[in-house]
This record gives sequence, structure tokens and C-alpha cells, in this order.
Amino acid sequence: MKKKDLISITDYTKDEYLRIMELSREFEQNPNQDLLKGKVIASLFFEPSTRTRLSFETAISRLGGRIVGFSDVGSSSVSKGETLHDTIRMVSNYADLIVMRHPLEGSARYAAEISSVPVINAGDGANQHPTQTLLDMYSILKTQGTLDNINIFMVGDLKYGRTVHSLLMALSQFEKPVFNFIAPYELQMPEEYKIYLQEKGIRYFEHPEFNEIISEADIIYMTRVQKERFSDPIEYEKVRNVYILRNQMLKDTKPNLRILHPLPRVNEIHNDVDANDKAYYFEQARNGVFAREAIITHTMNLK
Repeated sequence: MKKKDLISITDYTKDEYLRIMELSREFEQNPNQDLLKGKVIASLFFEPSTRTRLSFETAISRLGGRIVGFSDVGSSSVSKGETLHDTIRMVSNYADLIVMRHPLEGSARYAAEISSVPVINAGDGANQHPTQTLLDMYSILKTQGTLDNINIFMVGDLKYGRTVHSLLMALSQFEKPVFNFIAPYELQMPEEYKIYLQEKGIRYFEHPEFNEIISEADIIYMTRVQKERFSDPIEYEKVRNVYILRNQMLKDTKPNLRILHPLPRVNEIHNDVDANDKAYYFEQARNGVFAREAIITHTMNLK
């Protein structure tokens, strides 16, 4: 059987998105299943991570699997100059599946071409983050009851934000989404994604701010301005606090509105939002365990 990698969100069809949603719901109801008993999963994080790495490791543990790997390249042979090619060739001899995060765009696709076992992309630079997208979709489905006709506000770093790129591609497969892009000029959604929406006839709007239109949103997807993506610290300082969501701004919003964030946050969501029923980002992070259980078992043909 041909190995199934998950490198880009476009590696899955709409039917597979829906299958992952179904499996995520099953795992939320019963997260502890020994489907990975006797299996070894390699967790290779060449870039810092908290939620993604821990939720993957939690998912693997709840499925009865064993975890090998590293969360700090300083503790691996990469620090000695070993190439990504050799690391993947070596690790694929030891494990049944590789979960990898890497700072270079295209690194996950390269790893999949080398590896003899399936590879799941846990984020490659500013490119893609498909497992985050699938947990985001599960969060949207749980809170809205549908993935169709969603008016989503994407706010902040839309240029380097791999989570918004992947989510845009996935939601565009459903009925009549509307995208509102709120970003400073320096961090606007890249042209290729806007061209993609135009070719599909999907509506999108660009705004410098969103205070006056926030009442139209079903989902507000806040993002952190990523300091690590900037080569010039002065440019980062110019945009890092350009959007801050505060509780008072939610006063006249729709009852079904939910606020998502891939986390970690810095200043873009004020702490006073946390107590609002429309804040969903911590529940969203919890959904990551169930979605990643679903992704792992689907990738390994166990469900």
C-alpha cells in the first residue's frame, strides 16, 4: 500500500477533511485506544514548539504508541552538521511514522520523498501547518455546526502565518466562505492566495482595521506577529502591536462568534477576553489532541 504523507493541506480531499472531523469526534468521546500498540513514532522538532509537540505526544501516548526523537536540535547529530537527508534516512529505519517541524519551507516535502515511512508536517517555515488547520476546522465545526457559509476574519500576520495559509486552502473547499483579511501593509496575505480565491470565485475583502466590521464575523482568527520571521528588528517593532483584541470590542458581535488563535499569543488578545464565552482558543488547543489522534490513525491506515 502506498504510504500516506500529510505535508500540505491540499494532500487531503474534502472527503478526507470530513473523515478527520468524524474521527476527531470519536476520539474526543474515547481518547484512550491502543491502536498504536507496538508502534514507534518519531517526533523531530527542529524548531521550538509547545502545543504542537505536546499535543502530538499526548495523542501518541493515548493511542498506546512509543515516542522517540528530539525537541532541541542541539541534542541531535544536526548540531554536528548532519544533513536533513541523513537524519530522515536514519530515523525512518527506526520508526513507523515521522512527525516533523522544520524552519525551512519545503523541508517536510523533501523529508517525505526520502523517508520510507509516512511523514506528517508539523509546520515548515511560513509555508504550511496542515495538522493545525484540521484542528482549527474541527473547532469551527464544533462551534458553528457547519463548515459552510463561514465568515472568517483573519487578523495579524497573514504574510508569514502558515496557519492562515493552510486554513484558507481548506475552507475554500466548502460552500460560500467569506474571507476578511485584516493586516498591516507589510504583512498582507500573499498574492498567490488571493489569486487562488479569485479563480474559485470566492469572496474576500482586505481591511486596515476591523473595529467597525467585527459584528459581521462568525470566526475571528487572531495570529501572532512572528518575531522569528523578521530579519530586521525595526520592521518587527513597527507592526508587533498593530492589532489588539479587547473584550469591549466584542459587545455587539454575533452570538455564534468564536475567537480562535493557534497560540502562543503575545499581546494580540488582551487577557480580559479570556473570560468571555466567545473566547475559544484554549478549547481549540485541547481539540488538537483529538484531531492529531485522527490524523495519525488515518495516515497509518488504522481507522
